[in-house]
Amino acid sequence: MKNRYWIVTIVLAFIGAGAGIFVGRMVARPVVAALESGTQLPEARELAGFSLVDAHGVTVTPNELRGHPTLVFFGFTHCPDVCPTTLALLAMVQKQAKIPGLKVALVTVDPERDTPELMGKYVGSFGGDFIGLTGSPPEIVNVTRSFGVAFARVELPGGNYTMDHSATVFALDSRGRIVAVFTPPLSVPKMSRDLQRLQAALAQS
Repeated sequence: MKNRYWIVTIVLAFIGAGAGIFVGRMVARPVVAALESGTQLPEARELAGFSLVDAHGVTVTPNELRGHPTLVFFGFTHCPDVCPTTLALLAMVQKQAKIPGLKVALVTVDPERDTPELMGKYVGSFGGDFIGLTGSPPEIVNVTRSFGVAFARVELPGGNYTMDHSATVFALDSRGRIVAVFTPPLSVPKMSRDLQRLQAALAQS
């Protein structure tokens, strides 16, 4: 009987310890918001290093994307439809979501044509707090890899070309980390509500 008592006691102790570990992990697990048009990452993801330039020729690295939340979109100024439509939508989201300090950054996938000056004029046409970023072809490849974005040059008849690229929008927190991703179809009301749900995560400092 004594042996059975001790065996039962030891088994219950192991069960209790296991339950304690499980509960501890559940408590420590970050709360992930249920979004309507995007997905919050379980843990914010740091960006690998890159070096781009803004419309004024100022170098922009992941460090320069800190201090404010940012919506990042990859496109190009010669894009006939997806890019201007998405950027116009993001300008409306920026106004409706009312997230303090929220900026929108367009990173070109067409550095051959998209100079800093052209990027500045292009993003300026959307009227919000926008940043236009370009760089050398190797740096564009570098930054797309950092975000996990695919793009490709497509030759057109007559010697012209266009760019195929993903239309994902990345939400960065104030530490310049990816906290959520949004994929088409995008909706101004849904995305605005999602950003409000993410406000605490976006404000991380």
